[in-house]
Amino acid sequence: VGMELTSVGQNFPEELAGLQGSLSLGIWTTTPWTIPANAAVAINDRLEYCIVKRRAAEAAAAEGDEGKAESKAPLPWPTEHLVIAKGLVDTLAAKFGASLEVVADVPGAALEGCSYRHPLYDRESPVVVGGDYITTESGTGLVHTAPGHGQEDYLVGMRMGLPLLSPVDDRGFFTEEAGERFAGLNVQGDGNSAVIEALQACNALILEEKYQHKYPYDWRTKKPTIFRATEQWFASVEGFRDEALEAISKVEWIPAAGEKRITSMTAGRSDWCISRQRTWGVPIPAFYYIDTNEVLMDEAIINHVQEIVRTKGTDAWFELELEELLPEQYKAEAPKLKRGTDTMDVWFDSGSSWASVVEQRHGLKLPAQLYLEGSDQHRGWFQSSLLTSVATRGQAPYEKVLTHGFVLDEKGMKMSKSLGNVLDPKRVIEGGKNQKQEPPYGADVLRMWVASVDYSNDVLIGGGILKQISEMYRKMRGTLRYLLGSISDFDPSQDAVSYQELPSLDRYLLQRLDGVVREAREGYEAFSFVRVYQLLNRFTINDLSTFYLDTAKDRLYIREADDHARRSCQTVIYHILKAYLAVMAPIAPHVSEDAWQSLSSTVQGLPKSVFLAGWPELPEEWSSMDARELSYWDKLLALRSDVNKTMEQARTDKVIRASLEAQVVLHFSEVPEEGQEVVEQLTQLSSAQEKNAVDDLRYI
Repeated sequence: VGMELTSVGQNFPEELAGLQGSLSLGIWTTTPWTIPANAAVAINDRLEYCIVKRRAAEAAAAEGDEGKAESKAPLPWPTEHLVIAKGLVDTLAAKFGASLEVVADVPGAALEGCSYRHPLYDRESPVVVGGDYITTESGTGLVHTAPGHGQEDYLVGMRMGLPLLSPVDDRGFFTEEAGERFAGLNVQGDGNSAVIEALQACNALILEEKYQHKYPYDWRTKKPTIFRATEQWFASVEGFRDEALEAISKVEWIPAAGEKRITSMTAGRSDWCISRQRTWGVPIPAFYYIDTNEVLMDEAIINHVQEIVRTKGTDAWFELELEELLPEQYKAEAPKLKRGTDTMDVWFDSGSSWASVVEQRHGLKLPAQLYLEGSDQHRGWFQSSLLTSVATRGQAPYEKVLTHGFVLDEKGMKMSKSLGNVLDPKRVIEGGKNQKQEPPYGADVLRMWVASVDYSNDVLIGGGILKQISEMYRKMRGTLRYLLGSISDFDPSQDAVSYQELPSLDRYLLQRLDGVVREAREGYEAFSFVRVYQLLNRFTINDLSTFYLDTAKDRLYIREADDHARRSCQTVIYHILKAYLAVMAPIAPHVSEDAWQSLSSTVQGLPKSVFLAGWPELPEEWSSMDARELSYWDKLLALRSDVNKTMEQARTDKVIRASLEAQVVLHFSEVPEEGQEVVEQLTQLSSAQEKNAVDDLRYI
């Protein structure tokens, strides 16, 4: 499109000023419907431009350019000369189907301050400096600028003080402001075509072509969108930004990186657009004078509308007569007014939920203990809640904020209905139509998967992953069955052995149990569920299945029912069960409750539910094992692990068929000084005369 130059700026070359009157700016656009809103032409002051004119056909043919001169029937130019980017001369010559002669070179900075006439309206606009988005990769190097219809244009318009023209209504149709020939036309339909026809009619259209480029589409309707500047309501953050930043520093952020993220977002925020143009939502209680569009809204109006909404809901704003919405002192103004149609930003709604929920409900108090949402909410709910609370209450609405990643499929792809990779939690629990391919895992397995992943990052889920989790679930469930079966004839009120009378091995297990309970509590308090899951996993496999329960078989199965060694083992298992179930219950509540019901059916006096039992408070003496004795058991377990590996290799090599066929002989060729004490203990415990027949190495 050619826009005729009407005046030159102070930096324009004097020797070229005489071209005024025969010189146009060659601009380009991919959205012709925005031409009525044109307010400037933007250039890049670091680019080189030039003034060109179209060569006569004879001259072009003489120089071998007859193909360019005759291949198309080019449209007439509005003037003899055209300003374009120097780096695009050959490209545009091919597009125009004409040979172009460079008359003069012009630095980009020299074009700033020039003025031109709009081809469709009787108004003049300036040439302004745009930015780095203006290149010689496409177009003409001069960009049509409509601040009312684009973010980059808007920013240029704000910087240069350009008028904000947007002659398009809420439905995407031209308004009367666009002129009689365009009013009422859809901008992406007939309106687009009408603008092109109008430009051609006044000889301003230089070229129309099909151009493939990226354009924003609405993700829900799959239709192209338009950008339009509209009047909005804003809340300034300037007055309390420092208080908001201070409040952020007093909140515990999980993970800690969340604090840095929301701090940077809040520090750079000046205004909050709190209005939206939707047909639903909480209305902004503003009235407008029909003649002047002046706003009428004060405290009396807000309080009056607030009471109406409190009793009749937000629909009252749209359904009641306008006069009913006005307090008594303004009812006479009703014929002159119209109600506003703007609604509150939904982030303002959710961001004030602390006031409607935490402050209003019995048993809750501000600040809330925890806010929990996805990692994208540092810009959304977390921030809107912070701003509304700090502005009105002077404090953050939460003590802690936990953010999590998003659930992806097993291949790391985002779940989408269109891709068909969405995994329904109900299908995980109940199974799919083909239950061989999609077995019912139950709620506990799904919860265990949640606990097993590091939620601070995006997490994966799929059939293979769930299968692994279910195997661990079965391992824990099998361990619980073994523990319950081992104390079926145990009454703690009569059969329990005191801590002081327990063998060293049993006291060591209680020490380990105490550590598990302590660390699990720390994990839960830090919302580190993966830490608790891994802790349970290790305790189940390493401490119980591989070690303690393996060594306890002889005591449980062979000894007399009331044998001291058997009762001491049952005492430890009873304590393990109660603590183990309490730690496990938040992660796998169903199996924990099942096991508790089984336990409480044989043991009198237990709470009716594991969830009524509370967190286990273990005796201090369980964590008071002598450091020397504790060190011995730690080293012995490491030694036992090496022995088991050797025996496993012997079974693989078919030297033995079962461990009972082997005898373990420990030989120390050289014992360091720090290991001498352990060797002495091992030697002592290898004696068959060891008094409790539990700590003897034969049973370990």
